[in-house]
Amino acid sequence: MAPSPFIIVAIDGGAASGKSSSSRTLSERFHLLHVDTGSYYRAITAELLRLGLRADDRPAVQAALAGLQLGTRLNGRSAELTIGGRVAGDEIRSREVNDQVSHFAALPELRAALLAYQRGLPAVGRQHQFRGVVMEGRDIGSVIFPDADCRFFLHADPVERERRRAGQGLQDQIRERDRIDSSRQASPLTCPAGATSIDTTLATREEVVAQMAAAIAARLPPA
Repeated sequence: MAPSPFIIVAIDGGAASGKSSSSRTLSERFHLLHVDTGSYYRAITAELLRLGLRADDRPAVQAALAGLQLGTRLNGRSAELTIGGRVAGDEIRSREVNDQVSHFAALPELRAALLAYQRGLPAVGRQHQFRGVVMEGRDIGSVIFPDADCRFFLHADPVERERRRAGQGLQDQIRERDRIDSSRQASPLTCPAGATSIDTTLATREEVVAQMAAAIAARLPPA
């Protein structure tokens, strides 16, 4: 395919599959705006928990979502979500948020609330003269940008993914999160048709990045 002056790269996969490390490396290598959509769902989950809401109280959640003022702040090459002008802090990595984020993210109301926002982020990238955007999540190549220039799906053995989380000093219910993410009604976690599937279980980050970088480089004009 012909090179594009601005590209969209979609990287999907479950927790600890290698999305964040790979996307950040690709962002730096190709000067792409980095978007971690998982942090967005965590930030909104933290805000809803702060308001005392539960994922099973959908009317209250929907009402709260309608009142959230979402914005964007650049932090280096990364696009951070602001809620009411504030960027969420370390609370998005708390045990409570970690346990609840998949339940809130499964709500169609929450996914709908973020759909237009996420689709507007390439405009932010263009405005700040990036060469494209690399967006990581669970439904980027299937729902947010099904026509992305490059679409990848990373996966790895659950035992290895749990080991990676433990190495980061985190506890994560990998299998339970996979079950919720894959079975939810709205935008389930799945490998999009036509996406490049990459097993990261035994691969190094450099090997994973190299495979994706080759495809990305072919879509970009010379720097």
